[in-house]
Amino acid sequence: MSQTLREIAEELKASEKKVQLIYAFNGSGKTRLSREFKKLVSPETEEDPAKILYYNAFTEDLFFWDNDTSILRIQPNDFTTLVLKDLGQDQNVIAHFQRYTNEKLTPEFDHTRIDPTDRDEGYSVDPFTGVKFSYQRGNEEPERSIKISKGEESNFIWSVFYSIIEQAVSILNELESENRETNKFDHLEYVFIDDPVSSLDESHLIELAVDIASLIKASVSNLKFIITTHNPLFYNVLYNELGKAKKYFLEKHEDGSQTLEAQSTDSPFAYHLHLKAELEKAVQTGQVRKYHFNFLRNLLEKTSTFLGYEKWTDLLPQTEEGRANPYEARMINLFSHSKHSAEEVADLEDDDKRMLAFLVGKINETYRFKPMPALSPETTG
Repeated sequence: MSQTLREIAEELKASEKKVQLIYAFNGSGKTRLSREFKKLVSPETEEDPAKILYYNAFTEDLFFWDNDTSILRIQPNDFTTLVLKDLGQDQNVIAHFQRYTNEKLTPEFDHTRIDPTDRDEGYSVDPFTGVKFSYQRGNEEPERSIKISKGEESNFIWSVFYSIIEQAVSILNELESENRETNKFDHLEYVFIDDPVSSLDESHLIELAVDIASLIKASVSNLKFIITTHNPLFYNVLYNELGKAKKYFLEKHEDGSQTLEAQSTDSPFAYHLHLKAELEKAVQTGQVRKYHFNFLRNLLEKTSTFLGYEKWTDLLPQTEEGRANPYEARMINLFSHSKHSAEEVADLEDDDKRMLAFLVGKINETYRFKPMPALSPETTG
């Protein structure tokens, strides 16, 4: 039965389960679901202490680059102030970041030492309002304030958030509130994690999944966790680590509604057949939308993982030079990373529709998938 994201959020909130794990394709509404859940649990008009910690694509809005100084600025917010400043967890953030990236890539929070003259009127000297990054190269002089990659930036932001969760779990594990080192987490009820650090390689992604699962298993308070992901490897590791978690598949329909289906299997790979059927139906009916490129990419990702290919682009038709057509790969990337629901259903150019139909046909032909039967005239009409 089709549901709105608000209804799905209400269903998740009503559950007594400690952990709820949701698998969904890109473009299915995972990030919007996290925001609906946040509004449901802790309305903006409510002045009570925070009841939810949530990590999603919008978490990165708390961080922005000062390109003049190559410093990653941190927007003032209660939780980063609490963990970095009040609880002194900056060294743990650095340790997490280096473990998932490079031990020589070093963040430094006390950016006031970078340029002591940077004291414009109104400028805060709080060391936790910005971060600089440098490479430590043995005895050589380290580079000054480099701008890290987008993937590394996402890793850093996740490391801050993970340190917050780590502290919350540790503090709430002291069940007597009067004995806690801070009471800022006393009203915290939920942690919602949406697709953390998709830029990680497989080994670090597995490590991250195990770390999250270990942290959840270490939690003895009433704190509840909701995790959504489009990554089959991350999903499977969490599934196996969190045996008692409630598992779901979030599916988006053509009318923009969703369905949250409980799952009893540990593998989302079965959905590749569902994906393929949806793509073929869209091609046959001529109802190709941008979100179908999400489906195509997910199908390629799952098939490449199953067949042991390093990259999903390895499954695309090859040029004479033995490489994937860069235009096709670029268009799949472009259309599968739309941030706005209105863009996901926007009309496509005829050439783009033909390209998707061509790729679906080539995948069936090359990897010997059985094509779905042609739809009846009544269905296509």
